[in-house]
Amino acid sequence: MSAKERERLKIFARVKRGKLQQKEAAALCQLEYRYLRRLYQRYCEQGDRGLVHQGRGRPSNRAKTGEFKAAVLARYQERYPDFGPTLAAEKLALDGHVIDHETLRGWLIKAGLWQKRRKRAKHRSWRERRAHFGELVQMDGSHHKWFEERAAKCCLMNMVDDAQGTTQSLLDEEETIFAAMGVLWQWIDLYGIPQSLYTDKKNVYVVDEKTREKAADSGEEVFTQFGRACQQLGIKIITAHSPEAKGRVERNHGTYQDRLVKEFRLAEISTIDAGNQFLQQGYCAELNQKFAVAPRSAVDFHRSAKGYDLASIFCIEEERSVSADWIVRFENQFYQLQPARKTLPAKGKVRVRRYLNGELHFCYAERDLAYTLLPERPKAKTVVKVRNKHRRRPVTIREQSVSPTNHAWRSFSFGKGPPWAR
Repeated sequence: MSAKERERLKIFARVKRGKLQQKEAAALCQLEYRYLRRLYQRYCEQGDRGLVHQGRGRPSNRAKTGEFKAAVLARYQERYPDFGPTLAAEKLALDGHVIDHETLRGWLIKAGLWQKRRKRAKHRSWRERRAHFGELVQMDGSHHKWFEERAAKCCLMNMVDDAQGTTQSLLDEEETIFAAMGVLWQWIDLYGIPQSLYTDKKNVYVVDEKTREKAADSGEEVFTQFGRACQQLGIKIITAHSPEAKGRVERNHGTYQDRLVKEFRLAEISTIDAGNQFLQQGYCAELNQKFAVAPRSAVDFHRSAKGYDLASIFCIEEERSVSADWIVRFENQFYQLQPARKTLPAKGKVRVRRYLNGELHFCYAERDLAYTLLPERPKAKTVVKVRNKHRRRPVTIREQSVSPTNHAWRSFSFGKGPPWAR
């Protein structure tokens, strides 16, 4: 008998001794009066056995057949041996074996094909989600063997909205500025410009403490290339002091590492380009449909990207000096700019932008200038001085102090006066 049935046995014994009325017993057992009368009658006829549930020990009417169970376990061992019960139940349903994930979990544990996972103790206090979609988006990179042994280890750039749990991801070789800009650009195309980003303190996102202190002493504000792009878009970057602080994106990494690796294996994908195509062709949308939740507020905090030239914002931008003949050196190469006017540059500086697609742009006075790549470094012009024959040759000090041999003063005799006075 169960604990509930033993309690009912005690109450029915009091009713039988006349200590309780059946209506009072129904209130104590939290049962309807008519059902308690039928149950009490069975107790009087069968004794204690009458209180035991009639279906106990019998197979359920909704139980799966032994053939179905054997087919499910065989398919699991053949195709999904390392899949978790939840993901395996989804894949088995596509194969025609519809089964609840908890039922599958029990079968796998009983067959020794799955073990219960130990739950970790809580490390920090729970933080409530933000109320609005786009109010705070967490960003991080996950280095993992996404293609298992079929390819080298690479990085998954992942963005997760704090309020809604919506995710967007992009594969790249490393967690670089280009990868961070690429996944943020995708997010803006889908949802708009978020209000703030929650990242770690890597130099991809923010400058280090020492550089920031030096800049503060001089009154300047320094940014990384990614920080400069966010500053132009009005996105605030908030840095986390520990991985646990941005736990939503960290836990989302685990979802990708558990599911995406197996999806790549089933689809026979082993390159970054093919993996990105798989992510954008519906996998991220499928994850959002399955795991995203409704935010507390229906107000969307994303802003429209209309009016922004995202290609010129998501780029590597540097400042270079331009010579008087409009030549610029960049990446150890020389470029001849072709300005609209031939006058000398006013400030002597030009902004060089390397776009994500590899294009190179030179911007001067808020205008993109045409340019040509020079085959070699320009040689300095040699200045040739032309002598003017009509110009009097300068006379040295020595020549000024020595008179020529035919000078009139050389024929002067003392006491006779000058030659012209004789």
